[in-house]
Amino acid sequence: MSVRIGVVGTGYLGRLHARVLTEMPEAEVAGFVDGNDSVAFEVTNTLALHRFGSVAELAKVTDCAVVATPTTTHFDVARELMEAGCDVLVEKPITAEVDEGRRLIEIAKKNDRVLQVGHVERYNPAIAAVAPLLHDIRYVEAERLGVFVGRSLDIDVLLDLMIHDLNLVLSLLHSKVTEVRAVGVPVLTEKVDITNVRLELENGAVANLTASRVSQERIRKVRFFSSEAYISVDTKEQEVKGFRLGNRAIEPIIVNVEKKEPLRAELESFLQCVRDRTRPLVTGEDGLAAVALAKDVGAAIQESLAKWKR
Repeated sequence: MSVRIGVVGTGYLGRLHARVLTEMPEAEVAGFVDGNDSVAFEVTNTLALHRFGSVAELAKVTDCAVVATPTTTHFDVARELMEAGCDVLVEKPITAEVDEGRRLIEIAKKNDRVLQVGHVERYNPAIAAVAPLLHDIRYVEAERLGVFVGRSLDIDVLLDLMIHDLNLVLSLLHSKVTEVRAVGVPVLTEKVDITNVRLELENGAVANLTASRVSQERIRKVRFFSSEAYISVDTKEQEVKGFRLGNRAIEPIIVNVEKKEPLRAELESFLQCVRDRTRPLVTGEDGLAAVALAKDVGAAIQESLAKWKR
């Protein structure tokens, strides 16, 4: 049975959602909402989708919707959809502020709506393949580097890029963060564009994370270290390398990854949750935890900047 779905916001990411949805037999794409006439004209012509004049109009004819508008509008758009009876997949970060995220979760519960957050790396086949293998992780190192593209400038690099790795640390290590140290620099915008963060967790594990949106190449790598094994994941290439100590020698860990477009996997999971009324892999609570941690990191960065200015 196909699910009626719409897309709100068809900028770069929203257009990707719309394109993938049109290729999925289990999705019946009702149309989209976008306030930019030139963007809407292109989407209408390239994907042959109907443009609705408002979120309210879209909500009347859909079971669910993807919210891919600027982060600062996520709360208002997602709230309107859920109060109108639609399930929602809201792109990461769930909201710009912690309080807004908390209120969205309450609205979803009150209206019995599915609320999924678009932390697409959780649906990356490489991450899905290694998740069951991650035991007693003591150290995590992540690099998320990208070139400057001039979008998502309403938020800093924490909410733009690093939020993926903050979510991975919280979700895969299953421990609370007890200490945050961070440095960050505004390079091409007024907001922080590159940052390095050190997190210490309650179980003693440490995560060292680097994110940049002003680098010369695109890198997406996460490395996990335990007393038994080392696993390296390239989420861009969907490749995994692993090694462990066995029989007094270093042995490779064979990890089979069935490559698939992560965004499609995310949307398939969302539609299944809508049909079966099940809990998403990435819940509103998961999205909220990532934003809350990002705010703590942001405070640590501001503290480091203040020391530098002195």
